[in-house]
Amino acid sequence: MNPVALLLLAFAMSTDAFAAAIGKGATLRNPRFFDALRMGLIFGTIEAITPLIGWLIGRTASSYVEAWAHWIAFFLLVGLGAHMIHEGLKPGSEGAEKPTRHSPLKVCLTAIGTSIDALAVGVGLAFINVNIWIAAGLIGAATTVMVTMGVLLGRTIGTLLGHRAEIFGGLTLAGIGAWILVVNL
Repeated sequence: MNPVALLLLAFAMSTDAFAAAIGKGATLRNPRFFDALRMGLIFGTIEAITPLIGWLIGRTASSYVEAWAHWIAFFLLVGLGAHMIHEGLKPGSEGAEKPTRHSPLKVCLTAIGTSIDALAVGVGLAFINVNIWIAAGLIGAATTVMVTMGVLLGRTIGTLLGHRAEIFGGLTLAGIGAWILVVNL
């Protein structure tokens, strides 16, 4: 696989994480650059690890992972999205103060949900001549940059949406999950 194709693959793998990061950033009260970078690094690390796992699985049992990866991503993302929508619709959520950061568990679960497709890509990469370490590194780096930018962009969107930002973020995550499922059925 040539370097340009690898770079395009890396940015393509980070687009769903970017959309999720916009939703996450929209639900925060004035996220700072280092908070956005922290979230970017968590997403980027997970997004770099999953193609490695997929590649290893691809060497042993590719048909099983490919058959279920989109369902796993769907349930994770729709579940997290539903939770965010529920939180945004709670009575009293209008006047509630936005958090300054998300819990590491929620960030990791969201990152895992958006990186299931990278796991499937890793399975596919096991069958072609590619340096998996370079591919995973590029995917992780692109995701780190895109998520950091997404959180900061979400800050602006969150100001425009007000208390409905959590609902927007939940709908975004559920939409990404549904899109992954529809594209892979």
